[in-house]
Amino acid sequence: MAIYAFFLAGLLTLLAACSNLSPPLSLPLSPLTSSLPAAIEANEWGADSPPPAPREFRAAWISTVANIDWPSRRDLSVAQQQAEIIAILDRARDLNLNALVLQVRPSADAIYPSTLEPWSEFLTGTQGKAPLPFYDPLKMWIDEAHRRGIELHAWFNPYRAQHTASKSALASSHIANTHPMVVKAYGGFMWMDPGEALAAQRTFDVILDVVRRYDIDGVHIDDYFYPYPAPVAATPNASGASSTPPVEADFPDEPSWQNYLAGGGGLTRTDWRRQNVNALIERLYQGIHREKYWVKFGISPFGLGRPDRRPAGIIGFSQYDKLYADVELWLRNGWLDYLAPQLYWPLEQQAQAFEVLLDYWRRENTQARHLWPGLFTSRVDNSATSWPTQEILNQIALARTRPDVRGQLHFSMIALSENRRGLGEQLKAGPYRAAALAPTTPWLDRSQPSAPQLGLQNLDDAAGGNGKGGSNGNGNGKGSSNKVKLKLSSRDGKLPAKYALWVRYGIEWRFMVMPGSRTEVEVDSKAANGALNSVVVSAVDRLGNESRRVRAALPLPAANPTPK
Repeated sequence: MAIYAFFLAGLLTLLAACSNLSPPLSLPLSPLTSSLPAAIEANEWGADSPPPAPREFRAAWISTVANIDWPSRRDLSVAQQQAEIIAILDRARDLNLNALVLQVRPSADAIYPSTLEPWSEFLTGTQGKAPLPFYDPLKMWIDEAHRRGIELHAWFNPYRAQHTASKSALASSHIANTHPMVVKAYGGFMWMDPGEALAAQRTFDVILDVVRRYDIDGVHIDDYFYPYPAPVAATPNASGASSTPPVEADFPDEPSWQNYLAGGGGLTRTDWRRQNVNALIERLYQGIHREKYWVKFGISPFGLGRPDRRPAGIIGFSQYDKLYADVELWLRNGWLDYLAPQLYWPLEQQAQAFEVLLDYWRRENTQARHLWPGLFTSRVDNSATSWPTQEILNQIALARTRPDVRGQLHFSMIALSENRRGLGEQLKAGPYRAAALAPTTPWLDRSQPSAPQLGLQNLDDAAGGNGKGGSNGNGNGKGSSNKVKLKLSSRDGKLPAKYALWVRYGIEWRFMVMPGSRTEVEVDSKAANGALNSVVVSAVDRLGNESRRVRAALPLPAANPTPK
């Protein structure tokens, strides 16, 4: 995502930014906090039940365009690229994020092997050049994310054909060379014309190709539909002085517009442009779910709605009139699974008030899709104009007061990776102290997965003791490890996406999320507030649906207990 500035009557500047390792055996367990949204679940064991699973979507965008987030440079070796992938994912897990949104198509190119589009120059320095030695970056991102229990959403730019940060020549297979009639130069960029059927088909084919071939958890598009307006250069008048230029240049889609009219089209040009975008959004939503019903479709539009529907006092750029994005229509028709409006303004900026805009999108969300605001976290930096870290913390806290807003996305991951002004650690110590499951998506599926099997073992047993003298201290076994091993398995042979795990020390429940590929984990047998006395686990599917919970009580007998 790039940052654009728009000036409205000289009053305001409006920003729109749109950007083989196994986890350690012993994982941290965070105390559950009452401020974290949770699902309403059945109380299976009365007062002895653990609290509901915390539910919140926590994500960050990872921009590949212009090497904003990854790879940090376009001349990195494969080993360096892969090391950065691992570092970002480890940082995301450490911060209790549960999703990442990776830009896989920055400019009609790809960070994965594709027969449809060339390799991105932001990956290798030269468009069309594959990594050497060869590897598939997208597959690695997905595999390593899933090993950490993190969702990976593939982020596509639907129409941009070349970015101003591009330096290498366009590959021969790039659409600007194979189908130059559908690509237009505008504002220093190159764009595919949304009014050209071939351009729309290419975008649809690229996205569905990734859905079919890769185990992604979501498809994501941002705020670039028709491009942001570009100014027209001033031209001299008869006296040689510069005349007052138009505010902006119109997008050069005259050929596709004339073809539409010649075919009997009756819409106005602005409505026709909106319809071009609408048609792609609807088709993508249906096509994605026809291939894989569990793959969520998310859109992150500019944060201001239609001018004729805005709350009083809200002013600024109109994506409805300039980007031809009728976001309200998409919400009304349910053509997306989550909306992440870019609310990139501070709480106190009245003309684009964060709280007012959040409530606006809540009212427009008549189909009750997920609403997860995009936060301008990268405005926390080392400059004199940096936002205070408290701004981001306060925005999260405010969003949590709305029961139908259960998540947020950070633009972008670099601010969290760099721990700018200590923000990452403040998130970890505060709102992200406890792990969380993403909210369920019941309109796609609400089936309950099979419950897992749970076995427990004192580590002293594995070392040759008889289970009576280990971490419980009630026998004559060998050693004293202060650890208990949990063994997890599937009852029906199908690995879940994740396991939700609760353990109780004294009267305090602690919670963690584990990837479904894990079969063992160690936990402490005692903590400052008491001995481990109960373990509960459930299986969680791709859409967040939770199985029946399985429980084992402690202290452990000599042999592994039979779970309920």
